[in-house]
Amino acid sequence: MKYLFSLFLFLSGTACLSAQGLYDVNKIPEELKKDAIAVVRNEEQFFDVKGLGAAQLNYKIAITILNKAGDDLAEMAEVYDKFSTISNIKATLYDASGKKIKDYKSSDIKDQSLISDFSIYEDNRLKLLKFVSISYPYTIEYSYSQEFKGLISFPSWNDIKDFGVSVEKSAYTIQKNKDYKLRYLTSSGLQTDSAVIADKIQYRWKSNHVGAISSEPLSVGLNNISAWVKAAPNQFEYDGSTGNFDNWKNFGSWIYNLNEGGNKLPEPTKAIVQNLIKDAKTNKDKIRILYNYLQQNTRYVSVQLGIGGFRPILAEKVAQVNYGDCKALSNYMKALLNEAGISSNLIVIGNDMPSLNKNYSSIGQANHMILCVPLEKDTTFLECTSQYKPMGFVGYSNSNRDVLMVTAEGGKIVHTPIYSAKDNFQIRKTKFNLLEDGTAQVELKSTYGNAQFEDSFPLTLMEPTELRKSILEHSKVPVAELASIKYLQEDKNKPVLTEEINFKTTPLTTKGGDKLFLVLNQTNRKESIPLKVENRKTYFAVPFSYNDEDEISYTLPKGYAVEFIPKDINITSEFGTYTAKFVTKDNTIVYTRTQTMNDKKYPPEKYNDYVEFYKKIYQADKQKAVLTKAQ
Repeated sequence: MKYLFSLFLFLSGTACLSAQGLYDVNKIPEELKKDAIAVVRNEEQFFDVKGLGAAQLNYKIAITILNKAGDDLAEMAEVYDKFSTISNIKATLYDASGKKIKDYKSSDIKDQSLISDFSIYEDNRLKLLKFVSISYPYTIEYSYSQEFKGLISFPSWNDIKDFGVSVEKSAYTIQKNKDYKLRYLTSSGLQTDSAVIADKIQYRWKSNHVGAISSEPLSVGLNNISAWVKAAPNQFEYDGSTGNFDNWKNFGSWIYNLNEGGNKLPEPTKAIVQNLIKDAKTNKDKIRILYNYLQQNTRYVSVQLGIGGFRPILAEKVAQVNYGDCKALSNYMKALLNEAGISSNLIVIGNDMPSLNKNYSSIGQANHMILCVPLEKDTTFLECTSQYKPMGFVGYSNSNRDVLMVTAEGGKIVHTPIYSAKDNFQIRKTKFNLLEDGTAQVELKSTYGNAQFEDSFPLTLMEPTELRKSILEHSKVPVAELASIKYLQEDKNKPVLTEEINFKTTPLTTKGGDKLFLVLNQTNRKESIPLKVENRKTYFAVPFSYNDEDEISYTLPKGYAVEFIPKDINITSEFGTYTAKFVTKDNTIVYTRTQTMNDKKYPPEKYNDYVEFYKKIYQADKQKAVLTKAQ
């Protein structure tokens, strides 16, 4: 008996030690620590589809945080709404040896509204727990169950959570009834294991022993190197609505039917429309007038309440309250145009997301809605949430992508406008009147188009004090005294903005004996060279294509002449082009610079070639003129 009791104590102690040492940092292979701020020790995601509108997710994850840079990963942040409940939460903190430090209680977990800054109607909530440790490394572990009552989408899965995060083990399982239809996409080469268990079918994907990837400049994401799964239902049931997502046509039909009867206007609004357009000569004029009316009389507010997250608020309601989300405002604009006798279509789009996959329909590929107005000779797209965007300009985060046009016949894939480098322009003329002490009086005039208009326009909304501070902080030319700033959008119907700034500089020249040395590119100079990345893993791209044209004229200080100016420079590559020209006449130097960049997505092996191209531009931007005292 004494022997059995001792054996029991031994086995219990061994089991305890085994459990406590499970997350011992020393058990992590060294190659998974390389370049890592955190390691996913184990992740299990099990999604059980119980029926057309019901499912359960069981989730468990353990992450070892190696250093302070990984602290942002030390949290549980799980979203739910009135159609789902989260329960059975367990959370534990371990030290570096895998010894348990703390079991968290339910009172430690915050349950809060997920109201966004731009949303006043939202029923999403958040279960939030931030793990805190005073020493590194440490490990967090948590698990929970989530019941879904209404099923419009499935959880996705990515083994690599972020740059600097390696993976020991991660897996995703979907279980369904044999007669339930779903679709899934996986990353290239990822194996799908399937098994039949009684009347159920399971699909399982897993990933093991994946090293961390250091953050890479201009990366377009980790999808080309990570293991991932996206899954979606065919038929679904959500908040009293049923539909079929098996193709984009059916998806569009569901959106269309949600809005059936939703674009009726109250009589006073109809009268306003008719009065506004009574003198308009063309449909384009009518669209412009009504779009301006929309911008001046409504504001954007997000709405995320149940099916309201997908169904537009009635146009009649928007007319009364003068606000709405992207769906409501797009639908309201559609109703205004309809009253004017102009047909239009709602557009489901992924704002700042990739194009819709033409062969795989799912709701998770879109997050926004705009409006499309097909005319006889062209098509106009309208971004209805902005009070400032000109008619027809949808912004670079909505441009050049496949989107879903909602029609009475169902959904149709169409493409949004493409903005070329020449469209996204910056044209700048700057005059420097150089003084003998090396300072200069400067007159700078810039014109920005399309994407560069969009980047610069927020400056026009700043308070004067805030604007002056921003100019002083971000000016490429060192400012000693700021005299005046002016912004003007001459034609509100075009995405073109002019900027005029007058100021005095600090000294721009350096002296050597009786000579002055002047860097000729003072306004648009590259100040550093990106580091090369050996064995880069991810694709890269600049945010948008663009064309910069700079003309800088220098009036020389009294008593000085040009002794030397550089030769003209031409640089051409697949990434873009660059030219610099130098001309001198009498007491003036004129420097002209043009840089055009492509927004193509490039494979990782071309990145160091891009760095070499950038290096040449950096060197060209440093070219100097030599001034000497006139004899």
